[in-house]
Amino acid sequence: MITRNLLKEEIDRVRDSHLEVLFRIIKALEEPLESGHATETSNWNAFIDATYGCLTEDTIERGEQGRCEAREAIR
Repeated sequence: MITRNLLKEEIDRVRDSHLEVLFRIIKALEEPLESGHATETSNWNAFIDATYGCLTEDTIERGEQGRCEAREAIR
């Protein structure tokens, strides 16, 4: 079983040049784990919140229907 004391002993053996990386890993583990789907949903909700209603003053209108060019019939 891995204990806090065992982890602390291993941390004491880490080279000084790797301490910043180790610190970032530890801080990342403090955050709750999120599945990719939850993150995508959160990003989508933030996008909707930021853009909802942005076109209320500038309405979207459909222009006139264009003409299609005449092509040869398929035989």
